[in-house]
Amino acid sequence: MSIDNNLQQPLGTGFGPATTADEVAAGIDLSGTTAIITGGASGLGREAARVLASRGAHVIVPARDEQAAAAALAAVPSAEVMPMDLLDRASIDAFAKTFLARRSPLQRLVLSAGIMAPPLFRDADGHEGQFSTNHLGHFRLVCRLWPALAAAGGARVVVLSSRGHMLGDIDFDDVDYRERPYDAMQAYGQSKTANSLFAVALDKRGRDLGVHAYAVHPGAILGNLAKHFSREDIEAYGAIHPDGSPVIDPARDLKNVAQGAATTVWCATAPALEGQGGVYCEDCDIAPVEPERLRGVRAYAVDTSRAERLWQLSARLEGIDLPDA
Repeated sequence: MSIDNNLQQPLGTGFGPATTADEVAAGIDLSGTTAIITGGASGLGREAARVLASRGAHVIVPARDEQAAAAALAAVPSAEVMPMDLLDRASIDAFAKTFLARRSPLQRLVLSAGIMAPPLFRDADGHEGQFSTNHLGHFRLVCRLWPALAAAGGARVVVLSSRGHMLGDIDFDDVDYRERPYDAMQAYGQSKTANSLFAVALDKRGRDLGVHAYAVHPGAILGNLAKHFSREDIEAYGAIHPDGSPVIDPARDLKNVAQGAATTVWCATAPALEGQGGVYCEDCDIAPVEPERLRGVRAYAVDTSRAERLWQLSARLEGIDLPDA
């Protein structure tokens, strides 16, 4: 494998599993900047939207259901909701066209939307649904928004991956489960590995323009993402109390939303990351490469050759690439 272990070196930030998004953003001034947050109307994305807006950013949340998203963001009055569906190419293109028409630079792009372990479904082009939603839709969105990112004079793209990447690498010969039996969790793991590799390849392409990308493991947060799991599954993980309330134990990676959004906000704002990207982060720090332990990042998820292979596959499947790429 081709990885740069020097990149995946923790910085010793002083933050940790229990750190909240408000704590990492303390003292940060985002006045005059724009942030787009997919999945920004619920859970971790909504918390990131709230915190970035509280630091002065103009936050835009793309959503399939604008009315529901606006209601969910009532506590973030400065947030703007615009229509977009990650499973619909035309919808992504229309969103980007509308935003680019404003001629506004884009300083922060947080790719927080995602799904986890649903029954098999496919998008209109026949691609497996988790790979399409979690990766391909975001790939297309970044390519379409690239002029605004490049114009920012320093932009950050934060991609929500997870420890789910440890479930497996990408099967480049059968990403859409045409030949192999569908396994919902394996497919989720493949999409999370794709999220991490996407950050590696994107950072390589953007660094000369000051565009940096980061992959994030937010922690295990019991929320809507787990809607396809039974109560028995959740109990077996030790993530729920007998009364149905979530277990909050950051030392075991069981976090509340404020703690879960912290690494996303840290990657989007931390001065310590200035000029550096293409890394996988957790607990508000860069994560080490770990071959076996249930922490850090697996080598295949930050492998530069596999990242490049994924980029080329994604560009071919979507029929789009960055300008001059």
